[in-house]
Amino acid sequence: MIKSLLFHFGKFFMWKRSILAKPENMRMYYNETIRQMYDIGVGSLPIVFLISIFIGAVTAIQFKYQMEGTLIPAYYIGYIVRDMTIIELAPTITCIVLAGKVGSNMAAELGGMRQKEHIDAMEIMGVNTSAYLVLPKMIAAVLIIPLLVIIAAGVSIIGGYLATVPTGLFMAGDYIKGVRAFFLPYNFFMMFVKSFVFAYILTSVSCYQGYFVKGGSIELGEASTRAVVYSDILILVADYLIAVVLTA
Repeated sequence: MIKSLLFHFGKFFMWKRSILAKPENMRMYYNETIRQMYDIGVGSLPIVFLISIFIGAVTAIQFKYQMEGTLIPAYYIGYIVRDMTIIELAPTITCIVLAGKVGSNMAAELGGMRQKEHIDAMEIMGVNTSAYLVLPKMIAAVLIIPLLVIIAAGVSIIGGYLATVPTGLFMAGDYIKGVRAFFLPYNFFMMFVKSFVFAYILTSVSCYQGYFVKGGSIELGEASTRAVVYSDILILVADYLIAVVLTA
């Protein structure tokens, strides 16, 4: 297992040199990057909205339950929902979900091209397929996923409001006061760092699994599954390491 891990680790970093090579046609790379940004961003908005609004709602309800009978001021619920969402829930949960949606799609797309020998044909024509097929996806993900995380954070805060204020659990003024209280801009910095790192992880791992797939449809399905599982594991590990480094 360790030998296999070291093999793929080395192969992955050697492959990165081909990905970061100078593009042959900047216009083609630009057009592909825009297409990928649209697919990742617009295509993921519905699920990001749905998950985020329930994340905020559940967080607010759970902390309301925990605060019951304590001397903690009521407005703290908005403060807790805001910081939990910005620091942890929005970047981590959003990217884990995107690893399942976007990552599996990337692995399946590249794996299908590999099995149908489209990648081999492009290489025969002199195209650097590692750069042309993977680099636009990585650039698009690193640019658009942080924007999705910002949207997720805002929607989650709104979800907490909708779960507590219209139902009579809190006054609107208390929730809004909590959202505005004790704000630290550094929390946004942590959110962006996590977003960029997680976007890079889910894209590069998924593309690696798809690009080097071997076999038939069964192996392609296994590669898509590995792309999601490995991405989620690495995102959680990176989440812990970033938290240790940035909050030490």
